[in-house]
Amino acid sequence: MAATLTGATPKHQQLRALILGMATPGEAIPSERQLSADYGVSRATVRAAVGGLVADGMLERVQGLGTFAVRPRLESHLHLASFTDDMRRRGATPSTRVLALAAHVPPPEVAQALGLGTRERAWQVERLRLADDEPMALEEGWYPEPLFPDLDAHDLTDSLYGLLADHYGRVIDAAEQTLWADPPTTRVADLLRMPPSTPTLVFQRRSTAQGVPVEHVTSHYRGDRYRIHMDLDGGRTHP
Repeated sequence: MAATLTGATPKHQQLRALILGMATPGEAIPSERQLSADYGVSRATVRAAVGGLVADGMLERVQGLGTFAVRPRLESHLHLASFTDDMRRRGATPSTRVLALAAHVPPPEVAQALGLGTRERAWQVERLRLADDEPMALEEGWYPEPLFPDLDAHDLTDSLYGLLADHYGRVIDAAEQTLWADPPTTRVADLLRMPPSTPTLVFQRRSTAQGVPVEHVTSHYRGDRYRIHMDLDGGRTHP
């Protein structure tokens, strides 16, 4: 058995995410019987997960041959880069819609991550990121107002990292990032034009420039259109 599905998320949604993760365009996914055995779920759960993916156009049943993945995803290597640069490297045309931009006192956890005092403000920037005009991610970022005065006077539809470097002299050179899967809220599903049953990949990142915290951002990516690639090696780990 490959794994047992646990947690509060319905099992068919968890299995759906796993199938999306293993699916390769043009290749068959495991049979319903195999998926049931591998993940310790009923055939009804497997049918619900696979049927939903077929209905959403991500899988295709071929009589006598099996069920095949038919929709490619944009793939990204985990590395430090802006969404704009990342999508261009993937061969897609990036674009951005700014949904909100204002300075506020951030939530305590964000203020702590950015090294701000209890009353210091940060720019809250919400942007919808698109690839080839298709919504790909919803991003909420916080940027310290003292470091980036008049940020609202600039065009934030292009690379924000480029703006921070070129105009403010803050080159983001390091980051800590956490990734998890989560069901989307109704608003996130609507903005990303995705089925509400499809999980999102959530990235939360704290970025620094020469050791100074400059960014705290949470991004929700479409789980059905985005795939992550990681290169791992057995080199020494330094403290």
